[in-house]
Amino acid sequence: MTEGKRARSAFICYSFASEGSSGVAETLVVRNISDTALWAAYFRAEETKRPDALFRDPYAERLEDGKGTEIARTIPEGQSHAWAWVTRTYLFDQFIRAEIEAGADLVVNCAAGLDARPYRMELPGNLQWVELDLPEILAYKQERLSAEKPRCVLERIAVDLSKVGERREVFASLAPRGKRAVVLTEGLLIYLAAEDVASLALDLAAVPCFERWIFDIHSPRLLKMMQKNTGKALDKAGVPFRFAPAEGPGFFGLHGWDTVQAQGLLRVAARFGRPPFFLRLLARLPEGSAPPWERRPWSGVCVIEKRRTPRRG
Repeated sequence: MTEGKRARSAFICYSFASEGSSGVAETLVVRNISDTALWAAYFRAEETKRPDALFRDPYAERLEDGKGTEIARTIPEGQSHAWAWVTRTYLFDQFIRAEIEAGADLVVNCAAGLDARPYRMELPGNLQWVELDLPEILAYKQERLSAEKPRCVLERIAVDLSKVGERREVFASLAPRGKRAVVLTEGLLIYLAAEDVASLALDLAAVPCFERWIFDIHSPRLLKMMQKNTGKALDKAGVPFRFAPAEGPGFFGLHGWDTVQAQGLLRVAARFGRPPFFLRLLARLPEGSAPPWERRPWSGVCVIEKRRTPRRG
């Protein structure tokens, strides 16, 4: 067995909890944070099948390999919010395109998971794209996509981003690689504690060429709702939902970043008629003066920019 196949076997295989009174081992469909990448790939695969798809990802079904489907069908409400997953991907695509058009020459995808944008998006051939993630998931993806050619200069670097020294070393090695870099953290921050997000924000701000950062974020009210349902299944795998700052994207203002834009998933999804009817009605309510993350359950995709001059008190 090749190393790539061994990695795929280790990544795809099931873990088992202790046997219950029935004598049958309980299968944990989500074993760790990397398995959420399979779940996300399932939604991209389903979207691709639609005639009115907001994007096309012809690699998603191959990457989720049935395991993402099982996760979605097994955990509580695992398929209930497809519109949100799809809209998140759509907004990331839009913001990435805008950053490249504005001159970004390096994309750094932290916790890249099974993202296939270097293969599916129209990208400049000289664009540098670096994927950072754990070695097992990168090996799995490399095997699944080994016959495909990326549309830009793609590199994968195995790193445990939770280890501060390890990630700082990788970030420092990327500093000379581009003049204007954009960082992606899609589907990552919600699993981190606030202090860990703050530490990551400071580390990213310390790299001269890391100018912009695209991420998704949730409000505290939405986090509580998520923790009651899907969150319980993820708790068992040791990957609970955690990060939802009351300040919304303003949280990052304390750590060297200023908000450029924040797009709510619901309003964007409602333009395409994707959410259930009652949520489409909710999306039509006036914005009001207070930020949406302070007024209602909210999630969105944000673009922030590294502060060029110190903020004055």
